[in-house]
Amino acid sequence: MRKAKIERKTSETDITLILDLDGTGDYDISTGTKFLDHMLCSFARHGCFDLNIKATGDNEHHIVEDVAICLGNAFSKAIGDKSGIKRFGFSIIPMDDVLLLTSLDLSSRSHCSVGVRFRRKKIEDLSAEMIPHFLESFASETKMNLHVKLLEGKNEHHIAEAIFKSLALSMDMATSKDERKKGVPSTKGTL
Repeated sequence: MRKAKIERKTSETDITLILDLDGTGDYDISTGTKFLDHMLCSFARHGCFDLNIKATGDNEHHIVEDVAICLGNAFSKAIGDKSGIKRFGFSIIPMDDVLLLTSLDLSSRSHCSVGVRFRRKKIEDLSAEMIPHFLESFASETKMNLHVKLLEGKNEHHIAEAIFKSLALSMDMATSKDERKKGVPSTKGTL
């Protein structure tokens, strides 16, 4: 059972997150920020992850960061020792005018490179700077190497949406079981 429940209650946020890696893309998400909810719903649907998130907090920054931390913790817990997973995931997706690449390695080594610059301060009701911060926090807690590169495009709603959809497809690939792989996918014998 590749599932995890994470509860995080601080003086700034109160979050409950439930993740099923082998779901069908069902979701119930409420963070108080409509655009973040939309991005996380897209992430769940396109990654075929069942995802429930209830988050409240004192401000946008704390909620976005702590949701990313909880999601990263949930993936780490659900994956376990990483035995039998593919480990690597990648996706290049178009979204209207946008072409975006995501590539990741569930290597137990954290690194995040986001090759996207937003021109606007906000995308609907979410500060644009929170999208790279979400990715950095998520990569750090998942202990993965993550690269996100904008290859083409200008519409910032489409760019943000492409990021979350591409991340979902890449995470689904990397966390998928490969029956040919026995044990941890590393010549070191551990990740």
